[in-house]
Amino acid sequence: MTRDAPLRRLLDVPAPAKLNLFLHITGRRADGYHLLQSVFMLIDWCDHLHFELRTDGAIGREDLTPGHLPAEDLTVRAARALQQATGCRLGVHIGLEKRLPAEAGMGGGSSDAATTLLALNRLWGLGLKRAQLAAIGLQLGADVPFFIGGRNAWVEGVGERLTAVSLPAARFVVAKPAGGASTQRIFGSPELKRDTKTATIQGFAANDSREDALLDLQKILDLGHNDLQPVAQALCPEVGLCIQWLQGQGLQGRMTGSGTAVFAHLPQTTSLTGASGDWTVRECSNMDVHPLLDWCTD
Repeated sequence: MTRDAPLRRLLDVPAPAKLNLFLHITGRRADGYHLLQSVFMLIDWCDHLHFELRTDGAIGREDLTPGHLPAEDLTVRAARALQQATGCRLGVHIGLEKRLPAEAGMGGGSSDAATTLLALNRLWGLGLKRAQLAAIGLQLGADVPFFIGGRNAWVEGVGERLTAVSLPAARFVVAKPAGGASTQRIFGSPELKRDTKTATIQGFAANDSREDALLDLQKILDLGHNDLQPVAQALCPEVGLCIQWLQGQGLQGRMTGSGTAVFAHLPQTTSLTGASGDWTVRECSNMDVHPLLDWCTD
């Protein structure tokens, strides 16, 4: 980009989903926030966004796929937050191709917000660094800084403490039932287990001599679990049906995040059959880094 030829549009910009390889609730703070441990892993199932520069300062969004997104969705809120933080007087028209299911626990809305911040930082020529964008993103949602960080991560605290990790290349199947479950109801349930023993990165490491630890995927899947899953299954029995379906395929399934999507590692080529017609089922690969990692400097 030069001053003589400013960037006018960015097309087909990806916003990848994430899977929680495990999600342990290790305690609860006095303010009610839950302490957790998890591994967030990027996968190649993405929303796609298109950005066209506006010089009048206005922000608009166009839904390019059928859906019922609120007018003030996270992409619009992210753009406005970036304007407010920087005083930028430029605007944008956002086209959103929503391919990730809602209420899935895969971070779709947070990823859209992160991609919006990364793209507008470039389109508007702001030059903010990654930590600056992450601070703006944290105001929008706890998962937004992860997607801005751009690397698979060991996650602790209330979700704000991220340590970059590496994972071996692998394939996964994700199944999202039609039903959803309220995150607020899950975390507020008296049945939620809140005292899982604290783990360490070293306990899951295959080789921790690198700057970013290489984790053993099978060890994570064998020793980890999702503490939210039993409560979510009670609220949405389809979660259990998805897990039973995966077991019938010879796969070890679990829920990701606080949504109702479940996933399983595909150790080899598997022919998947018998899924309910109203489920969304997709095979995915994990990603080493976010596709927009080099759009921002540290």
